[in-house]
Amino acid sequence: MSVSLSSSTARGRREVWRNWAGCASARPRRTVTPSTTEALAEQVRRAAAEGLPVKAVGSGHSFTAVAATGGVLVRPERLSGVRTIDRAAGTVTVAAGTRLRQLNQVLAGEGLSLANMGDIMEQTVSGAVSTGTHGTGRDSAALATQIAALEMVVADGTVLRCSPAENADVFAAARVGLGALGIITELTFRVEPLFWLHAREEPMPLDRVVAEFDELTAVNEHFEFYWFPHTGNCNTKRNNRTPGPARPLPRLRGWVDDELLSNGVFQAACSLGKAVPPTVPYLARAASRALSAREYTDIPYKVFTSPRRVRFLEMEYALPREAAMPALRELKAMVERSALRIGFPIEVRTAPADDITLSAASGRDTAYLALHVYRGTPHAAYFTAAERILTAHGGRPHWGKLHSRDAAYLAGAYPRFGEFTALRDRLDPERRFGNDYLRRVLGD
Repeated sequence: MSVSLSSSTARGRREVWRNWAGCASARPRRTVTPSTTEALAEQVRRAAAEGLPVKAVGSGHSFTAVAATGGVLVRPERLSGVRTIDRAAGTVTVAAGTRLRQLNQVLAGEGLSLANMGDIMEQTVSGAVSTGTHGTGRDSAALATQIAALEMVVADGTVLRCSPAENADVFAAARVGLGALGIITELTFRVEPLFWLHAREEPMPLDRVVAEFDELTAVNEHFEFYWFPHTGNCNTKRNNRTPGPARPLPRLRGWVDDELLSNGVFQAACSLGKAVPPTVPYLARAASRALSAREYTDIPYKVFTSPRRVRFLEMEYALPREAAMPALRELKAMVERSALRIGFPIEVRTAPADDITLSAASGRDTAYLALHVYRGTPHAAYFTAAERILTAHGGRPHWGKLHSRDAAYLAGAYPRFGEFTALRDRLDPERRFGNDYLRRVLGD
């Protein structure tokens, strides 16, 4: 067995775990860092013998307390690394604690790539897939849809291998499993030969984006946009495959746009808006005009991802695709008639329907609307008012982002909700992997 305890735990103090945004915390009984599947399985068996819950935590980029526990907290840093690359099968197998950054860098070095991903690379692969992390895509869906197989430790300490051909019912659910079915130890992703993406980013009036949304999502492989509240302005991004050649952003231009403006200047603007809320609409108008149009061609992960150093809180809902623009119009009207001052843009992305039991895009073509506020500024009134609009359109909350929905609502939002909870009853009848968040969203 290879397990280490945090030094504070070893000395008898109960360390406090906090997520990236600082909005969720826990004080576990002990923290363990297994380096092998068997070591993790032994920790699960030990927790069961002691009657303790056990939860695995990734990088802490979820805004909910989905990974919080007062029992045994499993940290992933030693369960990390690319294990095998099978070029004939077009797959890569990685340990669960591997960061997306490491996975993408290794793949690129081998001339391979994921088909699609979100815009942050700091998450662990298991945490990202378990909460439904996604990017935007006409044909390619969330990260979890790219999984070909997985390995997990279930509540009795046994190791379960899952794929479409082996434990298929578990595979269907565990790809977005919320940590409720077991602890993932290994993931096998489908990959493809490295390709080039041409990125076209440009400002566009909101009215035009809304009017042309269906066309923009149909003609581009990856389309997304950001609307700045208190303005009629958007920034749009279109990514499409190209035969090349590579034309990456000049280093200085990339630093100015992605570090100086999008992080440094934006951080200062957020801080000013927090201190003096009446300035927010003026700052929003300035921010919406700060980034000029640009085009570049690069390998996928360098196009899909961006540095995110300004800390925030986020709520995101997945809506039926046809409801996205009506909902956005209602959000705009709500902000305009209220006293709210919103300094962060609303992000809109899309995904095709998938077949994962609790994926936010399960069974329907989807649009995601993500709302953010700067960390430390009030968010309850904004998120509550927005949630009324988004749930009225049949919205499904992102599992790793703030929301107030419970099992009663979610059972109606997900046609296969009962299938998931029945599987949970079978795999974890004593709720070894349970916590307060899962009790709220899945029921007892």
